[in-house]
Amino acid sequence: MIAAQRIVAASRSASYDGVPPEPLLAIPVLEIELNGDGSVRRVSVMRQPSQARDTVQLAIDAVHRAAPFAEVSHLPKPWKFTEVFLFADDRRFKPRSLD
Repeated sequence: MIAAQRIVAASRSASYDGVPPEPLLAIPVLEIELNGDGSVRRVSVMRQPSQARDTVQLAIDAVHRAAPFAEVSHLPKPWKFTEVFLFADDRRFKPRSLD
């Protein structure tokens, strides 16, 4: 299961399916670094929206709820990925990589 699918599965009530609405409320971008066992080592904010700043913490919380991800120790380092969160007005999100 890809990371974005795991994030949505762990946050069903906080996420949405389908086409993202226009305009979006906020678009935070996170870089997620994993430990070899798939646990979250660090989450860095790569883009913070100018409005609805609380969506950054909502996205970070969704990443932590989805952990641990698959074991990555067999892959070359760095064990990082970036996810873009597309937030609607009701503060539910869709990971961009699922679009």
